[in-house]
Amino acid sequence: MKLKVILSFAMGPIGAAALGFITLPVMTWLYSPEDVGRFGMLNVAISFTVLLFGLGLDQAYVRQYHESENKGELLKISIIPGLMLLLLSLFAFSWEPSFISSLLFEKDSIAIGLLVMLILLFNFILRFLSLVVRMEGRGVGFSLSQLIPKVVILVSLLCFYFFWESHPFEQLLWANFFGFLITLIIMLLITKRDWLLAISSRVDYHKSKEMIRFGFPLILGSLAFWGVTAMDRMFLRSLSTFEQLAVFSVAVSFASAATIIQTIFSTLWAPMVYKLANNDEESLGLVTKASKYILLVVVALFCIAGLLSWVVDFFIPVSYSDVKFILLACLGYPLLYTLSETTVVGIGISKKTYFSMIASLLALSVNFVLNYILVPRFGAAGAAVSTCITFWFFLVFRTELSILCWKKIPRLELYFFTLLCIAGASAEAMFGYRYFAFLKFYWGGVLILLLFCNRHYLKGLKLKR
Repeated sequence: MKLKVILSFAMGPIGAAALGFITLPVMTWLYSPEDVGRFGMLNVAISFTVLLFGLGLDQAYVRQYHESENKGELLKISIIPGLMLLLLSLFAFSWEPSFISSLLFEKDSIAIGLLVMLILLFNFILRFLSLVVRMEGRGVGFSLSQLIPKVVILVSLLCFYFFWESHPFEQLLWANFFGFLITLIIMLLITKRDWLLAISSRVDYHKSKEMIRFGFPLILGSLAFWGVTAMDRMFLRSLSTFEQLAVFSVAVSFASAATIIQTIFSTLWAPMVYKLANNDEESLGLVTKASKYILLVVVALFCIAGLLSWVVDFFIPVSYSDVKFILLACLGYPLLYTLSETTVVGIGISKKTYFSMIASLLALSVNFVLNYILVPRFGAAGAAVSTCITFWFFLVFRTELSILCWKKIPRLELYFFTLLCIAGASAEAMFGYRYFAFLKFYWGGVLILLLFCNRHYLKGLKLKR
């Protein structure tokens, strides 16, 4: 893939991460730790809505895109079932919108409930519109979908800072409401041709049933995956305090910088590998090469973050001093998930999507046990370690199940280096305040070992221009 195309897709995630590094300190200085913790629950609700009501059809859209002659029909089949179910659910909640506010934030407020409902609807539609520009290779459009909400949210928070004396929790929701609303309007304009074509297209019910058969096993798997990513916050919400939830949420927000890698790679990877789905030899070679290079990036980022985690203290209040210890464990989700995307493609190529469900359910079981044991004792650190270890198991489950239904790939080095990473990250999260200096030597040693073992591959790194 040409460098120009890669950069067009990359500028959105990179810019969004950069804006996030500005927005996050503003939030921690303006709003109480309890409100920052509550804000973390909004992200849980958003991800749940997209995964549940997507019905697995968002992933079916990606899988079928290059094989479909009628792209408008494909989009209509993919979005309509989930959108209708979501609208029906929101209509039911509209009779008592304060229920959502109480459930998520322990605040009895009709206004908050209505704001959350609209934010959930906006995000669901944006999910499919971003898939359209992604699959069409329109990198600038995809990047705008990432950048615009971050820009609007930051501008809104700055307005609240300069023109409001008090800063209640509702301001955070209004900032997100405006951010997602403006993004939705712009994305509707960018994809106007696509959704108008979808509206006018007739639905082939045979194809619709085929899409649902592909996506249905992913529904339970998606819910299980949501549980894996959200269970840490749910346990903190029920077994700990909003202050610990705030520390965890801030650490996750800093770690979300690693989603640059996840977003760029996932965006480019699926269209690339599915183009070769009918050529097992080329697909296997691509998967083996990609997993090797992504492993290098993932482990290197763990090590660099381990060496420099103390820097975050300069950007946030002293009440968040524990963030630097749990930051590394929070990197486990975006980095290990990205790595698993390279090794799991056999499941998509073979269309045996129930294996994805099995991997997610197994990971969910691991996560539940770990959170139940660690959160009551270690709080935010326990939640971070639980998620980090879970995503290592998730990587193993996805890789082994993909091999079972497709082709064998080399993975010993992959498991070895990632195990070193989660061991160091877990130790730093729970005991970093005692062994902080020693752990810097540990991360330096892992980085040197990585570079030495892969010195020949590093010489072969090239970008096609």
